[in-house]
Amino acid sequence: MGKEVKLFIGPNHPGMHGNSSVHIYVEGDTVVKARLVPGFLHRGFEKLMERRNWFQNLALIPRICVPEPDINEMVFAMGVETLAGIEVPERAHWIRMIILELARMAAHLMAMGGIGGATGLYAMPQWTLADRDRILDIFEKITGARIYHMYIIPGGVRKDLPEGIEEEIEALLNYFESRRTEYENLLLKNRVIHTRTKGLAVLTKEEALKIGVTGVGLRATGVPYDIRKVDPYARYADVEFDVPTTTEGDAYARFSLKYLEFLQSIRIIRQCLKKMPKGPVNVRVSRGSALRWRVPAGKVYSHIECSRGEYGYLIVSEGGEKPYRVHVRGASFPQGLYGVEKLLPGTRIEDVALWLGTMDFCPPEIDR
Repeated sequence: MGKEVKLFIGPNHPGMHGNSSVHIYVEGDTVVKARLVPGFLHRGFEKLMERRNWFQNLALIPRICVPEPDINEMVFAMGVETLAGIEVPERAHWIRMIILELARMAAHLMAMGGIGGATGLYAMPQWTLADRDRILDIFEKITGARIYHMYIIPGGVRKDLPEGIEEEIEALLNYFESRRTEYENLLLKNRVIHTRTKGLAVLTKEEALKIGVTGVGLRATGVPYDIRKVDPYARYADVEFDVPTTTEGDAYARFSLKYLEFLQSIRIIRQCLKKMPKGPVNVRVSRGSALRWRVPAGKVYSHIECSRGEYGYLIVSEGGEKPYRVHVRGASFPQGLYGVEKLLPGTRIEDVALWLGTMDFCPPEIDR
């Protein structure tokens, strides 16, 4: 009879993405039981939002997912705009798309770098994190901050793009495309990556749909579900892009789809730069103090596509200066909670970090 041993993956383990821990119980080299333990840093966002007024929440919500903070600004602003009947200026829609796609690219680079750390291919995180910093340079010039931007606000964006930034974004896209062959040779054609990820952590279409997985986890099973296509927001209906899919459902499929989506984001941003009109970038939503602004009573669910799948906010207003209720539909909640506890058993110890990395979740989206 085998002996069961309890091991701790995280919160400081390099195989654990974010501030949470996975307690695994193993017999030999095989995981027989797993339990997610979140809440080591960011937590309780939903109740915190109910104690802050509408504009104060703009500084709080980006922290729900640090690698891709702008999604929270966008989905919150969309919900508030629907409740308040606010029409966003045309130029702001296109600027928002540029910001969101740059954030998606930065998140995918971080996720791809994590795969390198879990396979011993350390050139990968060196490349991806260095190139992610180039995107953060652009964010800093546009918003004044590298991580938490507070740039997308109800009514549009906080300020217009600085002069000359379009040319810098274009140069950055050209740079990424110039490295395409290098990236593909290192990330997609590498024998180490193939050996370690193909056939690993297979998620079937039935399992993905049952527990509510979206994003690359679902698209890797052959389902082309993308909110930007099925329920377009901003001006995604006016740009051309593909939704990459595959049917293997394994770690390599999810990992490779991130790279293919990275290329589609370049395609989308190029179109935004060409189609973006001149004009105002925000509308005044309050005639008095923004800190005393009241949003009309109502309930709304807004959702967008983030790097991990469908990300949504259910916002309830009673006509006051603060939200009555905010519920966050974190994109990584299904694979981060249900997936860890239901699907991780059966995995070998050395593959746990790869399982967590390719499922790609932000712990605060779970313990929110």
